[in-house]
Amino acid sequence: MAETARRTESRYGNRPTMKDVAARAGVGLKTVSRVVNGESGVTPDTERRVQEAIEALGFRRNDSARVLRKGRTASVGLVLEDLADPFYGPLSRAVEEVARAHGALLINGSSAEDPDREQELALALCARRVDGLVIIPAGDDHRYLEPEIKAGVATVFVDRPAGRIDADVVLSDSFGGARDGVAHLIAHGHRRIGFIGDMPRIHTAAERLRGYRAAMDDAGIPVEDDWMSLGVTVPERVRRAAETMLTGPSPVTAIFAGNNRVTVTVVRVLAEHSRPVALVGFDDIELADLLQPGVTVVAQDAAQLGRTAAERLFRRLDGALALPERIELPTRLITRGSGELPPAD
Repeated sequence: MAETARRTESRYGNRPTMKDVAARAGVGLKTVSRVVNGESGVTPDTERRVQEAIEALGFRRNDSARVLRKGRTASVGLVLEDLADPFYGPLSRAVEEVARAHGALLINGSSAEDPDREQELALALCARRVDGLVIIPAGDDHRYLEPEIKAGVATVFVDRPAGRIDADVVLSDSFGGARDGVAHLIAHGHRRIGFIGDMPRIHTAAERLRGYRAAMDDAGIPVEDDWMSLGVTVPERVRRAAETMLTGPSPVTAIFAGNNRVTVTVVRVLAEHSRPVALVGFDDIELADLLQPGVTVVAQDAAQLGRTAAERLFRRLDGALALPERIELPTRLITRGSGELPPAD
């Protein structure tokens, strides 16, 4: 047992301190502090000895006490839905770039679309004294954050609004984008258009369904129940929904896919289908331009969403903002061929 303890101690030794640096360099603690913090009053020779001691010992300055004296921890938290989703890569990167420009560290985690996990993660970040939070919400009740916001934790929601509290939110125009995408299919002669989306409790899914209905209503096209399917976006569920729409008593001639994961599965289903079916997807997907035909999409700027949210977060931290605001960014339709196919019958 003693031998094991000695081995563990040798492997995980204590971090070197400024006292260790001072002893090795043969100077006082105050001198080391001046060198570490870039202050004047140290001769070049003394500074060289201190820097050599720092390098030899592997000393790293502990910023915790220094930033806490300023009232901030120089860190912000980002709560995403799913770190593996390609949509969140550029969004996360944009938040990180803005945080870095403000001298802050970004800490992120995934809620896995679970409201309880979202709350647990957000409060865990607050317990670590982050200065602010950027949240893509999984739940619809964020009153648990009210004490944190009152305590000074700046909070901005992205992609979906907060539930039951007033807070800044940055969104894409899901309703308008979906309406434009479906109207594009209608303009190319389609009347039987299917919609496959995410779970209806999710704000973006509900808004895109509303946009689909609005476009069909604007064109005077009655919507049949079999043409709409909302639920989890796992491939098995989406595949069943698409195949039902394509083979039912009133088969669709076009499909509007509610997000990138739905689009990928629908592309696979249509590749196995005998007759051509038009497709427009919400969110761009990788290699969409290389498929035959290329996939027409309603694209949103994930990086701009993240950048706008992070910039607003730091403006709020600086005291430059008063009331919460809803910011809605436009989408754009990218035509590549799949959305321009005419009805097969």
